[in-house]
Amino acid sequence: MTAVGIDAIEIWTGKLKLDLAETFAPAQGDDPGKYTKGLGLHASSFPDVYEDIVTMGANAAYRLMDRKGLEPDDIGRIDVATESSFDNSKPVSTYIAGCLEQVFDDDFHHANKGERKFACISGTQSVDDAYNWIRAGRNRGRAAIVIATDTALYARDDPGEATQGAGAVAMLIDEEPAIVELSTEQGYGSADETDFLKPNQQFPSVDGKRSVKVYLARMREALDDFATVSGSIHPDDYHMIPFHTPFPGMVRKAAALGYRHIVRGTDVEDVLAEEIGHQPVREAFDSEDAFNDAIREYTDALTETERYRDWYNQAIEPTLEISRHVGNWYTGSVHLARASGLKVAMEQDIDLAGEKLLVASYGSGAQAEVHAETIVPGWEDEIAALDIDDQIQRRYDLSFEEYEEVHDVHNHAMDAHIEEDAEELTPPEAEFVFDGWGRMGERKYRYVE
Repeated sequence: MTAVGIDAIEIWTGKLKLDLAETFAPAQGDDPGKYTKGLGLHASSFPDVYEDIVTMGANAAYRLMDRKGLEPDDIGRIDVATESSFDNSKPVSTYIAGCLEQVFDDDFHHANKGERKFACISGTQSVDDAYNWIRAGRNRGRAAIVIATDTALYARDDPGEATQGAGAVAMLIDEEPAIVELSTEQGYGSADETDFLKPNQQFPSVDGKRSVKVYLARMREALDDFATVSGSIHPDDYHMIPFHTPFPGMVRKAAALGYRHIVRGTDVEDVLAEEIGHQPVREAFDSEDAFNDAIREYTDALTETERYRDWYNQAIEPTLEISRHVGNWYTGSVHLARASGLKVAMEQDIDLAGEKLLVASYGSGAQAEVHAETIVPGWEDEIAALDIDDQIQRRYDLSFEEYEEVHDVHNHAMDAHIEEDAEELTPPEAEFVFDGWGRMGERKYRYVE
């Protein structure tokens, strides 16, 4: 059976930077450690006044196609995943295709286009769609482009404001992939939840504490379901575990839960038992509260063991490196985590060919998906092509006053044409930019040489 997976990745981050410790914390009257230690974030990326989900997605997709030497005829579908769409009918993928047609001689008229919505997990769902399309033999030898693009903004003074971010991840899904081969093994955890939602509004309504609980509950369900198709799970089976990363602090919680779950009943738990005892079981306690207290105590002890710390430093820590400096990208978050982990491994000259990833995606509302991927030989060449470090370094460092102005520009509830009067903070170069409004209120775009 021909392998299908991710053949190439390109990342485009918003061109502005908000330093959380030096700029945001003082303006909020907060200790910088609230963000750098608590959330695990150092900075957030923001779009300049001429950037949005279309420009970032189109720029990432164009760089991907240009680097791979692809033409429109090579692409059979363009799928966009986003939580930040500005149109309830016309999909963002059509805007992005229109942008790309400005720089290619041919068009994408025969490519299937769509837009996926299920909060942050829709990026992974779009990858699944592309995989299934190729596996079904409906691609006619063509590849798919999946683009996860978001401006993850919150209302001013919202508790989630520090976790904001903006950027896009474009992925080429094809046969004989050059980065990872996708697996048919998947597990799901899904329930009707109201932890995070946007009922006809731009900025989210969030129940923060509940959202963390729902995230962890759905991840646990997805791991259980994954085990029914993959068999027993052992921590040594997967070199890295990229999680959906709204902020690194949440991944710390998810990683502890996941590790506790996958070592249960294994030789690893037996070794750990000599140090911290066996995991508590519900039948041994008179009440749910007593059981939960025991689980918390066990988990706290677990995360202090040398064995857990070694596992965390290999499997989790590398996947968080990029997110610390760009914030939450919603649909792109877990795909940024995968790229981050592979990038760190490449820089450390770690040979991962044949190793497996366990990818843990999540979307509020709520659903988690866990699936396996196998890293293929030659993956380093594709990861080496990423220039995300340069992009992060080149960002314009916002003052707090500039941040407030930029936030207003991207606030849909304010004057819809505010972009026309706003001054750009960085000069656009070799990229797509927002170019004003059309006769029906549509957004227009052009390519700047």
